[in-house]
Amino acid sequence: MAKQLFEWDYASYPGAKTYPHLFSPIEIGNLIVPNRIKYAATEDNLNQHDGFVTDADVEYMRRRAEGVVGGLCFMQGVYMDPARKGQGYVGQAAAWDDKYIPGLKKIADAIHSEKAVAGFQLMDCGRVGAVEVPVGHGPSAVPQRLRIFKPMAEMTNAEVKEMIQQHVDAAKRGAEAGFDVMEISGIVGYLISNFISKYTNRRTDEYGGDIRGRMQAVVEIIQGVKEAVGPDIPVGIRLCSEELLDDVGGNTPEESMESYKISEEAGVDYISCTLGWQESIFPVISRDIPQGNWLYLAKRAKEHVKVPVQMAYRIFLPQFPEEAISKGELDMWEICRSMIADPLMPKKVAEGREEEIRHCVACNLCLARLFRDAPMTCYISPVCAHEHDPAFFPTPVEDEDDKKEVMIVGAGPAGLECAYVAAQRGHDVHVYDKREEIGGTLNEASHAPYGDEELMTCVDFQKTMCEKYGVELHLGTEVTEELIEEEAPDTVILATGPVYKKVPGADENAKNIVNVLDVLSGKGSVGDKVVVWGNRKPGIGVALKLAKEGKKVTIVGEEKSAGFDINPSFKWRYMIYLRQNGVTAYNDCTIDEVGDGGIVVKTFDGHRFPVECDTIIVTEREANESLKSAVQSEGAELYVVGDALVPRNLSSAVHDGYRIGLRI
Repeated sequence: MAKQLFEWDYASYPGAKTYPHLFSPIEIGNLIVPNRIKYAATEDNLNQHDGFVTDADVEYMRRRAEGVVGGLCFMQGVYMDPARKGQGYVGQAAAWDDKYIPGLKKIADAIHSEKAVAGFQLMDCGRVGAVEVPVGHGPSAVPQRLRIFKPMAEMTNAEVKEMIQQHVDAAKRGAEAGFDVMEISGIVGYLISNFISKYTNRRTDEYGGDIRGRMQAVVEIIQGVKEAVGPDIPVGIRLCSEELLDDVGGNTPEESMESYKISEEAGVDYISCTLGWQESIFPVISRDIPQGNWLYLAKRAKEHVKVPVQMAYRIFLPQFPEEAISKGELDMWEICRSMIADPLMPKKVAEGREEEIRHCVACNLCLARLFRDAPMTCYISPVCAHEHDPAFFPTPVEDEDDKKEVMIVGAGPAGLECAYVAAQRGHDVHVYDKREEIGGTLNEASHAPYGDEELMTCVDFQKTMCEKYGVELHLGTEVTEELIEEEAPDTVILATGPVYKKVPGADENAKNIVNVLDVLSGKGSVGDKVVVWGNRKPGIGVALKLAKEGKKVTIVGEEKSAGFDINPSFKWRYMIYLRQNGVTAYNDCTIDEVGDGGIVVKTFDGHRFPVECDTIIVTEREANESLKSAVQSEGAELYVVGDALVPRNLSSAVHDGYRIGLRI
């Protein structure tokens, strides 16, 4: 008979009325989960490099457990071999010896302390592994496509059997540590997926051949784990529904569905539906993919198996899983990056506070950090990975005399972030902007193609928080030296944004020179042949917009490669889009001359050549020094944040604003 570990009653939760299917119970094996929400196992690189769990990871997980309001909460996948070939991340937790059980128990206890169901994932990283050793292991020695990963050695038959036993032994340790659900990771190029795929499995023994042969190791792991943990602990598996590896001879969708059916036959209690590998050349989770785009794969999986089907992958808003569950096309909503950005996201949904969610912007900075052996951080959330440190949370100003009148100049992301944090602590905060709307230059930047409209969710969140904590907005008000003197604030935050550089050798009043903001907003007109001056993200964004409108676009930029300010896990997409849209980019170059019919480009080594154009768009920026001397002459406490300090990106603006809000 199925059992429920913790009692939850969602009758008083507004979100349960809006999303009744999300907040309905589900049976997984012999376990009843109170709702349909799952924080999916996500690496964070917060643990010691020898595999021992840290307090930072415990608190990271505790916060996510609070967020699932009684649902499933999975810790990161553990590696299981003492040789560390299966270790894919320097801060990955280990489970190859009993000595790791006490640390793992801390995570299980933390999850249980929030009345959530604790999940334990078994994850040998295979082709993505061997992060600390020179050679990894796999079913066959197939060369890597991505240079960041280590070469692979083919496992012997005995080593395959040893790997299967390692999964079983690690599952026993997870059960002893107190976890309630076991999960086998068979996705994105990790070892289990290597065995399943005909791209990486070219064996001729019982663990290779057709799809049933390639699934044999998986079947033995499923059966071994189930026997080891007993009937009360459900066992699930994450599997690719489509590998997106057609260009290298990967599995067909039909073979992937066969892997689902074989897993069900072997006894799994649920399947997590995923797609794509690290080596896939098609995007899956970045914001250039529309939200809800992949839900048809969960529907297809439901048509092939009877066990519950779970799915994440660009499902950031609750209405998507709610509708899919109501139609019988999905059983559980998995959440990864959305709860990296806001660990309390589903809790806020339940409590009817959706406007207070800090939404993920699908930039993949979290992944870029992991693959560069750094602790995970979040582009949009300054608190992520610092949950263990009280200094990262706003604390009220204790002494009434320490409460300050704060003037923030600029209602962009940096200014708004600083404003609500400072107001939350008890300061009297006033935000000024000469625009009639909040959001600063993000209003224009969000018009760039390939999903950049989602960036405005940052401003939507900040607006809500400013209203919640009583920030007073003064829009349509330009701050002058006289206004600063008149208001006499205790503290001034300059969040004025950048200033734009003058085009070398050009008349600054020339009609064919247009600012990027005017182009993105539709106020500026451009000709058919356009030069974009600047090869960072603002330049790339406007170049792609115009190219998609049929313009012939050339980028000229001083950085050695285009997209210097874009994290590598998303930058590759922009490079492809530039090529697909016919944009020419001259990097490590500058504009040397401007004439009537074009410009002269000068390369880093002095070579000069002409480029025809009828319009030059300025995207190059520099720090904004205005008002600094005026503030300093008044003797007020002064901080400069965001692009006003150093032109960078949205993430830097948010993080600057948050930290200064804590410091005032």
